[in-house]
Amino acid sequence: MLSSLSRLMPSRALIVEDNDAWRQILTELLEDAGLTVDIAIDLDGARKQIRAHPHRIAVIDLSLAGRDHHNRDGLEVLAALQRYDPDCQAVMLTGYATVDVTVAALREYGAVTLLEKNRFSRREFKTLVRALLAQPSGQKARPETQPSSTTSPTPSAARALLVEDDAGWRALLAELLIDAGVDVETAASYGQALVAMREEDFALAVVDIALASSSQPNANEDGLRLLARLQARAIPAILVSGMATPAQLDRILMEFAPIAFFEKQGFDRKAFQRKVTSLIKTPTPSPLDTLSPREREVLALLVQGMSNKAIADTLVISPNTVKRHLRAIFEKLGVNNRAGAVAVAMQYEGTKHRA
Repeated sequence: MLSSLSRLMPSRALIVEDNDAWRQILTELLEDAGLTVDIAIDLDGARKQIRAHPHRIAVIDLSLAGRDHHNRDGLEVLAALQRYDPDCQAVMLTGYATVDVTVAALREYGAVTLLEKNRFSRREFKTLVRALLAQPSGQKARPETQPSSTTSPTPSAARALLVEDDAGWRALLAELLIDAGVDVETAASYGQALVAMREEDFALAVVDIALASSSQPNANEDGLRLLARLQARAIPAILVSGMATPAQLDRILMEFAPIAFFEKQGFDRKAFQRKVTSLIKTPTPSPLDTLSPREREVLALLVQGMSNKAIADTLVISPNTVKRHLRAIFEKLGVNNRAGAVAVAMQYEGTKHRA
């Protein structure tokens, strides 16, 4: 255990997080609170930092193995804190919380709270840090032993690829995307972006047009090359730029049809977030998706006004089979009659009415 003499050192915070964008955001917030920040990206690094320094606060990601959402190394970090630095106040941060993990982190491993990444608020985090620092040295805040509704399982956030070679802008844009509920993968170059696109799919890309090119530093065409790749993959792109010429913009708008363009000079954060939110908003599921292929065929003919006999003749099945399919359709769509089924079908794109 760390000696009492070491407790006279300046207040420190520990961040254990394998995502660069999140490390930058958390570092900024903790440094703004007057803390010296130590960083680890995995379990081994965290153990070394815990043994090296006492920490007033630790912010720990549950999963420290990239896209392996089953990884629970963050709990092992909590266990190391319990053993070597029991006065440290630990905050668990995760995008994949379950009730079982929440209870374990709070009750068994001593975390004072658990925060979900897709609901993260800078303002609330700052308030939490101030409250933890207000605790007398050596006294931990009382853990939130009852999981709140915000820690129940949630669908995975939409993934966005952020390609920006300026570290400051990369951190700012990543923060805005995360605040909008987007899971961010960052890249600082055309090459890094290509690797990311090869490994996974993205719902959205945010691209700086003027990416510095290592192969052709004077021509600087990497941003345009990346737009071509995104267009081929049908990934919508938001462009940001601080130096695009009118000729470049004309070419980009004609060839690549980006969904939005933001200039760095006079950048509007709220407008950017509104655009991102509108793009990644989860569409309302269609009840027609619950129907089997044969039930969809029956419904399509029903929309055309066919009788049970006509549907049976068209599909070469018996009228009794048609009745059985209709009963299943009514139950799945939550209606009681043919008119209700037609109304639901007309509301969604799955079945079009033909005059």
